[in-house]
Amino acid sequence: MPEKVPEKFNTPYQPQDTETAIYKKWEESGFFNPDNLPGERTEPFTIIMPPPNANGSLHAGHALFVTLQDIMVRFARMQGKKTLWLPGADHAGFETQVVYEKKLEKEGRSRFDMQPQDLYKEILDFTLSNKSFMEGQIRQLGASCDWSRETFTLDEKVIKTVYSTFNKLNDDGLLYRGSRIVNWCPKHQTSLSNLETERETRTDNFYYLKYGPFVIATARPETKFGDKYVVMHPDDARYAQYKQGDQFDLEWINGPITATVIKDEAIDMELGTGVMTITPWHDQADFDIASRHRLPFEQIIDWRGKLLPIAGEFAGMNIKEARTKIVEKLQTKGLVEKVDEKYTHEVPVCYKCNREIEPQVRPQWFVKMKPLAERAIAAVKNKEVHVVTESHERVLLHWLENIQDWNISRQIIWGIPIPAWSKGDEWKIQEETPGEGWERDPDTFDTWFSSGQWPFATLGYPDNSDFKTFYPTSVMETGADIIFFWVARMLMLGLYCTGEVPFKEIYLHGLVRDAKGMKMSKSKGNVISPLEISNEYGTDALRMGLVVGNTPGTDLNLDPHKIGAYKKFANKLWNVTRFVLSQENTGEVKQDLKEEFEAMAADVTKDMEEYRIYMAAEKLYHYVWDRFAAEILEESKGKPEYGATLYYILTNVLKLLHPFMPFITEEIWQSVSEKDSLLMVEAWPTK
Repeated sequence: MPEKVPEKFNTPYQPQDTETAIYKKWEESGFFNPDNLPGERTEPFTIIMPPPNANGSLHAGHALFVTLQDIMVRFARMQGKKTLWLPGADHAGFETQVVYEKKLEKEGRSRFDMQPQDLYKEILDFTLSNKSFMEGQIRQLGASCDWSRETFTLDEKVIKTVYSTFNKLNDDGLLYRGSRIVNWCPKHQTSLSNLETERETRTDNFYYLKYGPFVIATARPETKFGDKYVVMHPDDARYAQYKQGDQFDLEWINGPITATVIKDEAIDMELGTGVMTITPWHDQADFDIASRHRLPFEQIIDWRGKLLPIAGEFAGMNIKEARTKIVEKLQTKGLVEKVDEKYTHEVPVCYKCNREIEPQVRPQWFVKMKPLAERAIAAVKNKEVHVVTESHERVLLHWLENIQDWNISRQIIWGIPIPAWSKGDEWKIQEETPGEGWERDPDTFDTWFSSGQWPFATLGYPDNSDFKTFYPTSVMETGADIIFFWVARMLMLGLYCTGEVPFKEIYLHGLVRDAKGMKMSKSKGNVISPLEISNEYGTDALRMGLVVGNTPGTDLNLDPHKIGAYKKFANKLWNVTRFVLSQENTGEVKQDLKEEFEAMAADVTKDMEEYRIYMAAEKLYHYVWDRFAAEILEESKGKPEYGATLYYILTNVLKLLHPFMPFITEEIWQSVSEKDSLLMVEAWPTK
């Protein structure tokens, strides 16, 4: 027992004075590395950190995942498990290239004027600099991850794994190269995944156009130059006189054409007139119809959003500028039946530049997903993997059961190059050139393809001892918004490559919003920096504010006033410690209070084991503030026989609180414990 209360307890708790030194002590101990943990540890506990994008500062969502995962990891470590939390950073392909392109724009430069290797080198230097900065921020949040095993998504071992998977998919007949509709951003000159494509509700004109004996409706007359097929449902009685293959002549935008009738069940008889023309190159539904009927199709709009020579006098014009002029020409020809000026519809846009997405047909590499999805569906239904919330499990299964083939090609420099070579129509998949005359595919992999292999790639699949020890991992904790694009793909690729699920539990958190429940954005000016909050209130207060009341999968409103309340709680714990240290550690631990504490501790442990982290945090808060500080301490005043009880409760409360508030509990532990030890490796309280 200390001979007197240490001087530091005579002033309020100042997290800024202790946190950096405490983290340094943890890191230097080597206990973040599971190989260095004390005692015999046979049961592994593994979390692979979702790698933050190495292109900027951490945001509130990052702070939430770091907090939740660190709580899980510290709890498991104190339970005596061989605990690995493997940190990482994501090169974040398109995301990072967009960030760097904005930097180039400010400098009056463009990536289109640069040699690919020069652009790659510049982005690499930029990313590595940001990566180092980001790692410091993760440390500031108290992350007890094993920095010796840190992995970057462009590390050699990751690229080797990604190439191996690409080859395996090809060997198994699950990879093909085909011309399919992709989401094309005319500004960034790349195809985008569905995740990178947002939908905006807009009100536009809707044009009803005379097409021979029919009336067709469209919001995009600029795509109609090549429309030579009119499609209707085979069961539509209104058009029973028209047969498949019937042809007729009509006057169209740039002169007379011959059109052909197509009957297809994809047509909605209730929509518009029940008749439509198709633009296969620029619409997914039209592409599907054309593919079924083996119809030719032609590109109308180029890769930069301008009309091609098929548009005649409108060639070279931006499609938005051309639209009005095209309609004017149709009106002079008497081909406009009517215009609905209040047509509300959803328009796909690039999530970075807000430019309208132009569907384009482009040769890409695709993965056949149904065989991969079937195994993942079985794993979820058989409980090989458990989704913490039932609603997310239903969402995951629905997406897997309705999956489509996956375009994994991206037209950007920054990423893992696709190891494929072409010569005429022949393709070879290999890393090095097959010989003279072969050209390398200039595309890179979709970031989700490489990060979809993250759990086993980071652990050195298939031969590394880490893979054999720590795979399958214990928990995948990440944002609910990427359940399809990352979690599902990790599940499918993990099962496909290793034969086992990549993780046993899936814990999904919601968005972190501002105090009023609004989504944070720079344009709204309501972005809350977690590091600024940490600097003002202390990391422990921030962590408690992120966790208490935060049920899995639901959005969290982050209110700085709430964080302030947990700073007061940290100070309350500090003051409780000062009082306890002023007492003699004498007498027997009171059995009734010990049993009460043990019941509370068992309840908290059960919550932690069943991922009710928010409930465990709240119960500890109320026990310390309402029971220990407000009642037990007050009862003990002037009663020296309470001494041993107070020490018993305080030391065990520190252990229970440590995963949630690691800095202050470790700082107090150094003054309370009679052992020269770190709280982070103390045993979790049990009966």
